[in-house]
Amino acid sequence: MKKKSYIINFLLIIGLTAFGLWLALKDNFKEVLGLLGNIKWYAFLLILVYGVMYYFLIGKIYQILGKQHKKDYTYKEGAQIAFVGAFFSGITPSATGGQFAQAYIMKKQGIKISSGASILWIDFIIYQSVMVAYSTILMILRFTYYYTEHSAFFLLVLIGYVVNSMVILLLYTMARFPKAYKKISYWVVNLLHRLKIVKDPVATITKWNVQLESFTSEIKNIKHQKKMVVKCVILNIIRLTILYILPLFIGYLMGLDVNISMALDIITMSAFVSIANAFFPVPGASGGTEAAFMLIFSTLFTSIETNSMMILWRFSTYHVIILIGGLTFIYLKHKYDKLSNEIISEEDYL
Repeated sequence: MKKKSYIINFLLIIGLTAFGLWLALKDNFKEVLGLLGNIKWYAFLLILVYGVMYYFLIGKIYQILGKQHKKDYTYKEGAQIAFVGAFFSGITPSATGGQFAQAYIMKKQGIKISSGASILWIDFIIYQSVMVAYSTILMILRFTYYYTEHSAFFLLVLIGYVVNSMVILLLYTMARFPKAYKKISYWVVNLLHRLKIVKDPVATITKWNVQLESFTSEIKNIKHQKKMVVKCVILNIIRLTILYILPLFIGYLMGLDVNISMALDIITMSAFVSIANAFFPVPGASGGTEAAFMLIFSTLFTSIETNSMMILWRFSTYHVIILIGGLTFIYLKHKYDKLSNEIISEEDYL
């Protein structure tokens, strides 16, 4: 059943990616290909390496978190978790499959499932908090300009920002008032049961309470790990900045008329694209991400330049990462399955 689901998701990604390329090429096919064709091979390689570098930085964050549960946890293992997470998040709706695969690989690396879940909770809490804080600063700095000059897309971005902010607010209020959320969840689950949506309310409430207790525990633990949190916050700020400024780097390598004075606007626009992704629950936010990029960046560049940048940006930040992540997972699964078989063979021999 899972294999069938993944096949459907892959076909959906291919279809929506094709749609995104069609949007980028339908009006200026020759011009866009001509602009892309003028890029030097080494510039194209640099763009790809830049996108991969982002996930190597995430690997460092996982190493820092992993060392809290396994003292000899290596950077290589952290990077593996980053790419595996990118692959499964990229092929499942709303990025829902990443954490399950990461917990599975962490277990193979010698980290208990409960500890793996703890690492993933902390990473999510810190990242989401930094992302919302980062976006808030950008909103404050550029709100008047984008609201008055580009209200067509800015209202959509504003709604996405509110949704993301509500998520982090919800997380912190859950940690602050767990008993209240247990009562609310009990009422909601029973209501859904009466509506024939939830089949087993007892099991659902039990699972929810376990997750809530685990989350509350991690919030409390974070308060006693200030040094680790500061490191992760700094790395997440760098992580987001690297991701958001990529279009400026691409524009420079394409030979466009860009300069460092455009950095704030490009970072802001990239953040807006990420925020808008909340509205596209399909795997990898395919189709919607490409459309959002072209809509938002067309306010700063010509349509030909924007469409060309989008193709390179999307290839660097998504398609190459999906390929590397998939190969990483296949390699690790083969490696750990082989180790398990060797252990079983030794036990049979003994």
